[in-house]
Amino acid sequence: MHTGKVKKLVADRGFGFISDTDGREVFFHQSSLIDARFDSLSEGQDVEFEVEKSPKGPRAVNVKIAAKQE
Repeated sequence: MHTGKVKKLVADRGFGFISDTDGREVFFHQSSLIDARFDSLSEGQDVEFEVEKSPKGPRAVNVKIAAKQE
């Protein structure tokens, strides 16, 4: 499982990009969200996700809001 932050949201198109802790940018689609609605995400929010290969490059799947650590 990877961690990162929501870098950019394109709300009218239903996708966005996550900045991985490794420094790479990973695409995600709203259909990849688990237990969250796309409109509940905000830029800079911590997320956890898996990465799969796609014809256009790496894509985040099984994206969920990261549990807050105390």
